Amino acid sequence: MAALELKQQLRLSQQLIMTPQLQQAIKLLQLSRLELLETISQELEANPLLEEVQEEMAEAGDLTDGEGADALAADGEVPAQEAFQEVEVIEKVREDFDWEGYLDEYSSGSPVVVETDPNKEWPSFDSKLSLPASLEDHLTWQLRMSHMTDFEKQIGVHIIGNLNRDGYLDATVEEIAEAVKARVEDVVAVLERIQVFEPMGVAARDLQECLLIQARNLNPPNELVVEILRNHLQFLESKNYAALVRALKRSSPEVKAAVELILKLDPRPGRAFSDDSVEYVSPDLYVIKVDGEYVILLNEDGMPKLRVSSYYKEALSGDQVLPTDAKDYIHGKLKAAAWLIKSIHQRQRTLYRVAHSIVKLQQDFFDNGVAHLKPMVLRDVAEDVGMHESTISRVTANKYMHTTHGIFELKYFFNSSINSVLGDAVASESVKERIRQLIKEENPSKPFSDQDIVGILEKENISIARRTVAKYREVLGILPSSKRRKASWG
Repeated sequence: MAALELKQQLRLSQQLIMTPQLQQAIKLLQLSRLELLETISQELEANPLLEEVQEEMAEAGDLTDGEGADALAADGEVPAQEAFQEVEVIEKVREDFDWEGYLDEYSSGSPVVVETDPNKEWPSFDSKLSLPASLEDHLTWQLRMSHMTDFEKQIGVHIIGNLNRDGYLDATVEEIAEAVKARVEDVVAVLERIQVFEPMGVAARDLQECLLIQARNLNPPNELVVEILRNHLQFLESKNYAALVRALKRSSPEVKAAVELILKLDPRPGRAFSDDSVEYVSPDLYVIKVDGEYVILLNEDGMPKLRVSSYYKEALSGDQVLPTDAKDYIHGKLKAAAWLIKSIHQRQRTLYRVAHSIVKLQQDFFDNGVAHLKPMVLRDVAEDVGMHESTISRVTANKYMHTTHGIFELKYFFNSSINSVLGDAVASESVKERIRQLIKEENPSKPFSDQDIVGILEKENISIARRTVAKYREVLGILPSSKRRKASWG
């Protein structure tokens, strides 16, 4: 049996330690502009040693560049403001001024009511804001106003609660019947009454039922529209109007008028109550052309200028005696404030360097547009600025650049390559843009198929597979050629 013994051994190894300061720097690097502003606001509230420099101080030269920011982070001092000479404004009124006309003109306004009770509680600003009614609220209101029994209204609540954003029913009538302990016939009866609520066609189970509900309630009624939707929807989907005319045995003008009515129906009745709001992008960078060269400007609008409070620094360096806990607290907050300021400026400098590299590598895009975008990966920029690819990925996340061709996310400039016939590489985004242009300029009565687009691109020295064209077309939200074809009433 071997004896156990203890030995000392010296081993040299490298280990990456993620300090809280390093974690904060990485976090700031990948924040969007709005998230950064929110983080700074939270730090200003949590750290008493952080102060926001007022605009007049910033204009006097405080925190205007990276070096000044680093120096400020180190000592927290603010240069004294220069004294400004007071300007005296002298107002002189002409002796022949018509005071009577002045008083007659400006003294006839409506009376102003002034609230004198300072203890009166006024409603908050948030309480004055109105939210648009949701689809569920709109239908529930109609359900309460309808002449149904309490049990039928309970069934209706379950039906309304199972509608998706388009207004379609996501649950089966059997599932709803089981949930409310009702018969299937009762659920169907309530469902049919809800389907004629406003908007018409809501709570339908498929597209055909949705359109049929709206068609049956047309004023005046049109039996031909109902007939097309009930029995010949496949011809309508493929836009094979010649076959539709033959199947209905009606004249082309009659069928055409019916089809035009169908096209006016709403296939997604719930979308009118969608709570989707437009999201406005505030760019982090501006790229402008000055004297033939591109200049990159960081968007500093609304970005607070930070400094370390001199009051607490004087408290540490002064003669007054502070308790040990107070000194430790101030020292900790002082380091956190200085590191935050340094991290913010480091983030801005890194963002500028990465943007400068993108503009340099993609100059053809900035000169001529999307069609001239080059293939580029994170490694290309990382090697150009001397950083790691993970750093480039964090910097470009959720950042936007304003250019003469529009606002683009920095990630947009990184795209895969497609080989050309001559062996060169073409950016995938450029190919997508070319496909978009081809379809936009095609003959509506004879649209390009995916294979036709492959042939056209091959003549332009772009080698691409048909399935890749189909994938790009779907990404662009473009329908296949069979559904893009213009109506033919031959």
